Amino acid sequence: MIISALRDQPLPVYGDGLNVRDWIHVEDHCAAIVAALFKGKPGKIYNVGGDGEMPNLEVVKLILDTLGKPHSLISFVTDRLGHDRRYAIDSSFAQRELEWRPLHNAREGIATTIDWYVNHSSWWEALLDRAGRY
Repeated sequence: MIISALRDQPLPVYGDGLNVRDWIHVEDHCAAIVAALFKGKPGKIYNVGGDGEMPNLEVVKLILDTLGKPHSLISFVTDRLGHDRRYAIDSSFAQRELEWRPLHNAREGIATTIDWYVNHSSWWEALLDRAGRY
């Protein structure tokens, strides 16, 4: 979505965009994996979440607003049949057992991710170029 917004391309959003997801920053996700490697117990399942539930449409609008792009780039597309309205993660067990907690809230995490893409355009542009999509 970020790259498409940076390139002024349509941002496809399923259905009405109100499907809710739990957003987690990559650094928090990686920290949870490291915590599971060092503190986890074999055979245990650790659900990892960012405690950052937000509707998809809100995330897309946040991306556009942060980049100063118009909401007219949003393109609503037909939702998938049987698409879950909400994916909920209860990461309390992982937080307790692994002594881990997400450090970024969803909005801050999305903002820092956008900044990363803005400041590392040569990285993703090269990938698009190699894939023939530039």
